[in-house]
This record gives sequence, structure tokens and C-alpha cells, in this order.
Amino acid sequence: MRSKPIDGALAELRIEIEKYALEYGLDYYPVVFEVCDYDTINILAAQGGFPARYPHWRFGMDYDQLSKGYAYGLQKIYEMVVNTKPCYAYLLNANHWVDQKIVMAHVFGHADFFKNNYWFSNTDKNMMDVMANHGTKIRRYMDRYGQDAVEVFIDKILSLENLLDPAVLFETPEVARRRMASMVVEEQDDSSDDRSSALKSFMRQKARNDGDQVGQAPLPIEDHNSDYDSERYISPRDVMLYLIEHAPLEEWQADILGILREEAYYFLPQRMTKIMNEGWASYWHSTIMTQKALKASEIIDFADHHAGVMAMSKQNINPYKIGIELFRDIEYRWNTGKFGKEYLECTNMEVKENWNLDTGLGREKIFEVRKSHNDITFIDEFFTQEFCERQQLFTYKYNSRTGRYEIDSREFEEIKGKLLTSLTNFGQPVIEVEAVNFKNRGELLLRHVHQGVDLDLNYAAETLKNIHFIWKRPVNISTTQEGVETFMSFDGKEIKTGS
Repeated sequence: MRSKPIDGALAELRIEIEKYALEYGLDYYPVVFEVCDYDTINILAAQGGFPARYPHWRFGMDYDQLSKGYAYGLQKIYEMVVNTKPCYAYLLNANHWVDQKIVMAHVFGHADFFKNNYWFSNTDKNMMDVMANHGTKIRRYMDRYGQDAVEVFIDKILSLENLLDPAVLFETPEVARRRMASMVVEEQDDSSDDRSSALKSFMRQKARNDGDQVGQAPLPIEDHNSDYDSERYISPRDVMLYLIEHAPLEEWQADILGILREEAYYFLPQRMTKIMNEGWASYWHSTIMTQKALKASEIIDFADHHAGVMAMSKQNINPYKIGIELFRDIEYRWNTGKFGKEYLECTNMEVKENWNLDTGLGREKIFEVRKSHNDITFIDEFFTQEFCERQQLFTYKYNSRTGRYEIDSREFEEIKGKLLTSLTNFGQPVIEVEAVNFKNRGELLLRHVHQGVDLDLNYAAETLKNIHFIWKRPVNISTTQEGVETFMSFDGKEIKTGS
């Protein structure tokens, strides 16, 4: 790939923009800016920002889609920034000068968010090297066991990468240390052992199972967990870890499953904070540009480009727009005192509309919000009816009679409820492991945690097939469909569904 460190005028611009970012109180790990052409930035985007990931057709497909979008003028990637230490940020060499200013300010906003938001606090900041090591290991497995076999296995695992538990992100360092210690098969010096922690866990479990009675199946979860202390507890939502611990995997399969699980958890905070992260970065590029860095000759270009990024679709929420406007709304409310018991209980609409205690707490408040929230808590706490009405938001649905999407409701509670539902587990169903020895026959039983939206049975059927490929024994899931408890299973031959 073709990228190089910035120099000359771009390096001078970086010094200027960073000075403004620091003056506003942004705090971040060092940022390494590199400049590249559109082909390189499309490759990086397809690979999640990491230039040395494992080979897989999915990345090629994403690259092809991005390249066509750029070629036909449908989309353009202005920058990429990676949550590492230091942060790596890639600039497009074809950007206009005003775009480079916007992008640098935007990047410093992201870098501040990565360092200070609580949900990123335990992410591996050395992931650039970790991803490269993962790529090397998987290429070796492809050489040894065949590219097709490895790629098919990866395909199955990638269909499960949303079956995660956000609570795993906050495993304390002490618990993590003890868990790592428990994953070592024997007490030995393994400093030269490059096996992943997941593979070591797999080998430890295999050794334990080999010592059991012949033919003994894994215990049900409730019994299985009772034998473990807190450091060995596995969250029922961490389906990938259950497969590592209990599925009849080859060593290379367990290692790859652990690798993909580790990468899935690395990207999880970004999925959980998309609105906040983009809103925070957009807030700071807008603030830095309009108050510090913008020249008179650049005003029209900035307004045009900023408006393009903030444009709202009639069918989809724009995280940049919702995020920046919510941060601005929070700043305004805390600057004017429009919060707290007295304000909320005020029934005089004229007084409430003109309420201004000149508290000046807005900037402090948004830094506080940036530190502790994710998208769901951000929306739940700060998405008010007044904000919803000012932004003219609504819900929509498809009208089969007219063949168009039409406004369904402008009611605040419905709008907020639908938005929160779409953010819960990223719009994906919550699945838990119920038992690893269902029917006392070594079958896997999953449970769909119903949260108001029925499970898509077609997707569920395909997922069961993928898990069966790994589990090698029947896989089952319980759910609720239109208020009726429903059971689906796959035994390797056919899908069966019943009440």
C-alpha cells in the first residue's frame, strides 16, 4: 500500500490544528498522520484501518464496494483513525485544503474519545501489532491446512461475531490476570509460546476433559459454572468463548476462533458508541474550524462540506448529525440551567422557554458525558422531547399500497423507543447459552432474550447451521414468536421448528 508520513505544509497545518485542540482541553495519545491515495484508503477502510490483517474474501468484497462508490461519485472517505497508541490517522491526498483542516480537527476529537471514554478503557492499544500477528498466524494455518478449509471456518465464525457480552470489556486487570493464569495448561515457562490465550484455554479444557470418564458430556451451564470461581466464570452471552471451551475443535480452529473473538471485542466499543464518537469528533471539528482555524475565503467550502456530512436521510439516522446536535443541546442546557428538578417541574411554558440561569456549565458537562456514556445511555438520558421536536424527527414505515416509505409517527415516545431499540445490541438479537449438555446428549441449547422484537427465523436457521458446523452435535434455540414460545433445532440434516 502507498502511504507516507505527512510533511511540508501538511505537517505545519497539523501543528496549528493540534494547538487549537489542546487549548480546548482535548486529551489524547500521540497521533501519527499519514497521507495516501484513494485506493490505499479504500483498502484500509475495508480492513478496519489495519494494513496487515488476515486474508479473507470479505475484505476484498468491502474494498470493491468502496472503490465503486468512489469511482461513481456515490461516496468518499476523507479520513480514517485507528484506536491504538499512538493513534494512526490516514488522510486522503486528494482532499481540498479546507478538508484537511476539518479532518485533522475531527481526528483529534476521535483520539480524545478513544483515550477517555470508559467503554474503550480496556481495549488493547497495541492492536496494530496484534492484528499483524493474527494475520501471520492465520496465513500459516492456511499454508498448513489449506486456504479453503481455513476460510470456510472463518466464514462460520464471522456469522457469530455479534454474539458478545459488553460486560467482558470491563473485566478488571486482576481478574484478567487470574484468568490468563488459569488458561496455562501446566506451570511452566512459556515465554516462547506464541499460542493465543484462547488456544491455551482450549488446551487446558481438553486436558481436563481427557481426564474425565470416557463419553462424559459437558455439564449444563448452571452446574459447569458452579465448579468455577469468579475468574473462570463465562458469561452466557459470550457464545464464542463457550465454543472455545466445549466444542470438539482442532487446535488451529480453537486458535482462530480465539483470534476472531479478540478482534470482535476490540471493535465492540466502536459499535457501542458510533453516535457519540462521531458526534464528539464532529463537534470539535466544527468548533475548531468556526472559532479558530477557518479563513474568510474558506467559509463557503467549509459550510458546503460540513453540511454534506451532516445531511439527514429520510430513512436513516445520521450518527454525525444526531451526535453533534445532542452534544450542542447538552452544552446549551447546562449553560442556561435547563436541567434539574426545578426546571423539569416548571409548568409555565413561557418561563420554561426563556429559562436562563447563565450557569456556564455546558463545556464541563459535555466532557463529563463523553467520559462515561455509550450510545444507549446517551440517547436515553439526553434525547428529550424538545430536542426531538427541534430536529423534526419521525418514524417511518413501508407502505405496500403506495410502494413508498412514509411517515408513521411524530410522537416523541415512539421515536425515542424505536431509536433505543435499534441501538440495543446494535439492532441484533441477544442470544445466551442455556445449556451445553441439553437432553443429556451433548446438545447445545441457546436462548433468545426477547426484547420486544421477534427473532428472524430465517437468519436463526442459518446461524444454527453455522454453530452446528463447529459444535458437531445438534444445536437448539428457544425464542418467542408472536407471544408463543417457539423451539428451533438443527441436527445436521434439517431444521425443525415447534412450540
